[in-house]
Amino acid sequence: MLVDKIPPFGYVFGKIKYEMLFVLILGVFIHFITEWIDPYLPEMPLTIATFLGTGISVLLSFKMSQSYDRWWEARKIWGAIVNDSRSYVLQMQAFLHNPDLKPQIKTMAYRQIAWNYVLGRSLRGLPPLEDCKGLLSDEDIKALDSHTNKALGILQQNVQQISELHKQGEISDYTHVQFNNIFMRFSDNMGMAERIKNTVFPVTYRLYLHFTIYLFVIILSIGLNNVKLFYEIPLLLLTSMVFFLLEKTAYHMQDPFENRPSDTNVTTIARTIEINIRQLLGENKVPKPMERDSFYSM
Repeated sequence: MLVDKIPPFGYVFGKIKYEMLFVLILGVFIHFITEWIDPYLPEMPLTIATFLGTGISVLLSFKMSQSYDRWWEARKIWGAIVNDSRSYVLQMQAFLHNPDLKPQIKTMAYRQIAWNYVLGRSLRGLPPLEDCKGLLSDEDIKALDSHTNKALGILQQNVQQISELHKQGEISDYTHVQFNNIFMRFSDNMGMAERIKNTVFPVTYRLYLHFTIYLFVIILSIGLNNVKLFYEIPLLLLTSMVFFLLEKTAYHMQDPFENRPSDTNVTTIARTIEINIRQLLGENKVPKPMERDSFYSM
């Protein structure tokens, strides 16, 4: 996730370098073509380019709003996961009074830590169990082989263990309902995150927007046919750069689980949850928070 630091120019320009190259080639080409056929061209008032630029601004504003809504929804989902993960461990410590159950509490708490890492890596399309060393037993990992959705499999393991404790009379019916409610919230949050991941933002919208920006460049270049080339090209580049940067920002924000700097920082959040849970368990050996990179966190 991007943080409150200015990204380097190389990162920003690198996102639109091909679009800028195309605008440069297009601008030079249109300039010389208009000089060649200038006697046959009707007058192209700059108000046409102004009108088209206004239309592009409206389209970009809509796309930016929709993209931010998707990104913010993803962040709210993970905020709810943080709260429920803490509450889950607190409920186990509050409801499971038998001292002999402490190892089981630790096992289920560790599974919850692993669940957060597995869910985040699954959403990003990375190997899901890579960060689970020391968190899941060999038996748990083996049981997950039959699950395509590893996070759902881990959730099922905790549900089954709580159900077994209920059968043994270690927790009451009311307490069992409380645990089921929090498991349902975990499942709901996971489903909402997967919905964002699997719902594609219309590709045609981006294609049409790019086409409109290039059309704007062509019309503006024709309207500036009496301007010298070394004035016209920088103007075309600067004007189109603003549009492409806004479009690229919206494009990255619309998919908050693609393992990019603009992602929701699921790994950092999962590490925070791990720290909180380990401290609730009274452990002294606690990992450090994730360090931020130059301008984003993981």
